[in-house]
Amino acid sequence: MKNWLRKIGPLVGLIFVFALFASLTPTNFATTDNLQLMMLQTAVVGTAALGMTMVIISGGIDLSVGSVIALSTVVIALLLNAGASPFLAALGGVAVGMVCGSLIGSLITRVKLTPFIVTLGMWGALRGAAKGLADEQMIVPPTTWLNGLLNFVADERRWMLLPPGVWMMLLLALVVGILLQYTRRGRHMVAVGSNELAARVSGVPVEGVKMSVYMLGSGFAALAGVLQFSYLTVGDPTTASGMELDIIAAVVIGGGSLAGGQGSVLGSLVGALIMTVVSNGCTKMEFPNWVQEIVAGSIIVVAVALDRLRRRGSE
Repeated sequence: MKNWLRKIGPLVGLIFVFALFASLTPTNFATTDNLQLMMLQTAVVGTAALGMTMVIISGGIDLSVGSVIALSTVVIALLLNAGASPFLAALGGVAVGMVCGSLIGSLITRVKLTPFIVTLGMWGALRGAAKGLADEQMIVPPTTWLNGLLNFVADERRWMLLPPGVWMMLLLALVVGILLQYTRRGRHMVAVGSNELAARVSGVPVEGVKMSVYMLGSGFAALAGVLQFSYLTVGDPTTASGMELDIIAAVVIGGGSLAGGQGSVLGSLVGALIMTVVSNGCTKMEFPNWVQEIVAGSIIVVAVALDRLRRRGSE
């Protein structure tokens, strides 16, 4: 019963907050256009949360994902201005993210630094790198098909139901779900997060698992950067500031444990939707930004408190 409640809890929370704002703002919240807008807004956080799910399940944390998203948008814009094709520009942005992840993984596995300190330092370093590459200004590249990944679905393409970027997030979620459930590497991630010493004694390549986890985590953050670039249509070194908190909160709200060993793809997506619905609902109710920030911060605190209560209940 506890496991069942833990799994459906995030979905119940999503239904509750959606119904709450739908009743408070009945004229402009539960509309087709606003529902599509919330899906667009969820795509960036949800995609990055997929990578964060693997990081947290393995017992780690990554505070640099917001900076990776910003750096990715800048790299994509620079490559497009240099004449690269949209596909190669997006690939370059993802490659830069994975290089950042490999650096983080190396510092954690070889230098034996704690993930919190490493990723906190990288949070500042990568944000500075993004600003340096962009000369501290937004970069406006030529228009390509990348700009249409997170656009509203046109009337002639209603059969798609959702924008391409949202379908991309859902496809990536399916891939991560299969990885965690049905592959050896996925089982190793859970094992390392549950009990690293026991996993090491059992022959699990702990260092290799951590390296792959941080590379994938940063890679998914860079994919979120591709979507963020599509949403903004520019390379912005200041974008996604504070988004790492929303991403971590999405995973924890969805059932992930900051102690490691627990988490799910579906739960993380539901958690990302909850963050989006709350933000969108506050905007529709015309709350000032400071109120929205208080609400978002409170949700993060509640999510961590729920994680602690879940761990106490399982002990």
